[in-house]
Amino acid sequence: MDVTESVTDQVEIKVVGKSGQISLGKSYAGKTLRLERRRDGTMLITAVAVVPESQLWTLEEPHRSQIAHGLTWAAGTHAKETSLEALTKRSERRRGRK
Repeated sequence: MDVTESVTDQVEIKVVGKSGQISLGKSYAGKTLRLERRRDGTMLITAVAVVPESQLWTLEEPHRSQIAHGLTWAAGTHAKETSLEALTKRSERRRGRK
């Protein structure tokens, strides 16, 4: 049976130390990893990003699109100095209309 490494880019051999740990290298320092232990004894380690439940709404529509639109606008809009007096007056006028 010919087994080829067509799915992976790199294969390494790691030795588990006496404390049960392996080193993945400094490029993984501080990252959150998901460890999948399979029935056949293999393990799959995947780098993941974890989203707090309180921020899950940012991934749902229409919020996701609105955030993307805002980021696109911000990237193409140059910052300019704001007059706090003018902003306060405009806010007061708008409150007076309601």
